[in-house]
Amino acid sequence: MWSPEREAEAPAGGDPAGLLPPEWEEDEERMSFLFSAFKRSREVNSTDWDSKMGFWAPLVLSHSRRQGVVRLRLRDLQEAFQRKGSVPLGLATVLQDLLRRGELQRESDFMASVDSSWISWGVGVFLLKPLKWTLSNMLGDNKVPAEEVLVAVELLKEKAEEVYRLYQNSPLSSHPVVALSELSTLCAGSCPDERTFYLVLLQLQKEKRVTVLEQNGEKIVKFARGPHAKVSPVNDVDVGVYQLMQSEQLLSRKVESLSQEAERCKEEARRACRAGKKQLALRSLKAKQRTEKRIEALHAKLDTVQGILDRIYASQTDQMVFNAYQAGVGALKLSMKDVTVEKAESLVDQIQELCDTQDEVSQTLAGGVTNGLDFDSEELEKELDILLQDTTKEHFDLPENPPETFYTNSVPNARISDAELEAELEKLSLSEGGLVPSSKSPKRQLEPTL
Repeated sequence: MWSPEREAEAPAGGDPAGLLPPEWEEDEERMSFLFSAFKRSREVNSTDWDSKMGFWAPLVLSHSRRQGVVRLRLRDLQEAFQRKGSVPLGLATVLQDLLRRGELQRESDFMASVDSSWISWGVGVFLLKPLKWTLSNMLGDNKVPAEEVLVAVELLKEKAEEVYRLYQNSPLSSHPVVALSELSTLCAGSCPDERTFYLVLLQLQKEKRVTVLEQNGEKIVKFARGPHAKVSPVNDVDVGVYQLMQSEQLLSRKVESLSQEAERCKEEARRACRAGKKQLALRSLKAKQRTEKRIEALHAKLDTVQGILDRIYASQTDQMVFNAYQAGVGALKLSMKDVTVEKAESLVDQIQELCDTQDEVSQTLAGGVTNGLDFDSEELEKELDILLQDTTKEHFDLPENPPETFYTNSVPNARISDAELEAELEKLSLSEGGLVPSSKSPKRQLEPTL
């Protein structure tokens, strides 16, 4: 953040990512209030204090996260948050509050909190603090100097996790021991400078995921095998494997160099033949043959070293499998601690007995209740047979068809007296000329005329 490259990239007086709050450009009154200094104490006006702190504290941390840095200084923040030529007057108070809450930590305090042997040589890359900083801390002055470097604790943890995943996904993870220079090259994209890289290693060492050791003037780093495992101290096996890996790389580079030299001798011999310089061509061919013999010897040594490394890697894999088997056997023994064949057989017998009892109960309940009456099943069967025989012999007489009844739409006449009937009959007789009524007879008779 304070490197010359970053200072050249970051434009003064604005957020380079364009992610400032909306009121930054829209609310002049609000921004004038936020750019003013804090009161000497929060008790004077807690509402104003909390409002400013709630604005600046998250903004400082989010700005550092967007910049990809874990180290920050007051001076850099003041330059980053300039607005129309004005500098926020309360940033020092904000940093003090973040220090009090543990979200920030002084770089010197963080380095002192890690008990490591390699910090003695690593401290040389850090700038010494001015004497006035030391005196201010001794006198209890909590003011944050503009040049003092602070570390964002949470951002450093995130960066350490990123570096660890980067190593795990790289070819360097084939062995837990790696040269510090190779690891630094691998992490160049994640760590913007050497100081950040060392802070990340210190954080990983604090989490017991790496350990750093100096071997023959070269620093080596050993990683933990798993993401949740703790790193073990560097032992003789680790050093031996590391030396073999270095020898393999050295031999590979030597073979490549000699191969280029042999090709060069071959080209010289070809050019000498074209020029008619036979003796020069022969000397070039002899040099080529000598170089090829050296290459063959180096190839043999390289094959030997690679074979040893392959065996070591295979043995490590075998050890991991063996440990897994051993852990599995231990867990199986623990889970079957109180389980025996006799207990299993007894349990099965009990289950079978209970099942039989349940079947008997079900059958008993399915038989129903007789209400105290005892019926003879044989008599019931005989009575049922008699009923069946009677049913088969019984004939059903169908009734005759009822007489047809005709209905008319006419309405029956009312009752007519005898006198009226006789009068009507007499009229009929006279009209036809063949019927004579008898008035003396009490009954109506019809006689033919002579």
